Amino acid sequence: MNNKISKKQVLILIGIGSVIGLVNGFFGGGGGMLCVPIFEKLFGLESKKAHATTLCVILPLSLVSSIVYIYSNDINFINLSWVSIGAILGGVIGAFFLTKINNKWLRIIFAVLMFGVGVKMVI
Repeated sequence: MNNKISKKQVLILIGIGSVIGLVNGFFGGGGGMLCVPIFEKLFGLESKKAHATTLCVILPLSLVSSIVYIYSNDINFINLSWVSIGAILGGVIGAFFLTKINNKWLRIIFAVLMFGVGVKMVI
């Protein structure tokens, strides 16, 4: 497998990453909703790999955004503490199920979730 990429491809990847980072930092999340389809459509990753790779992209991105929010004094640490417990448990369970689910069903569930969130935001 050839892992070499051109300078042009590097610039495109950095540009895509910048947009994803901007969305995630501005909205406090949502970069993954862009990242997954980009990995699938532009880079041809299968759904499971796109989701797993997105998680690895979002982790450092969220850490950096969190640091900015902490310095801005915009974090409610009481809510953060309690929600983090559930989020960690949910993340472990979700990662486990990601390895078990069929790619077709994963795409369907993700599309329905994205559509539902979009409708909810409009309403």
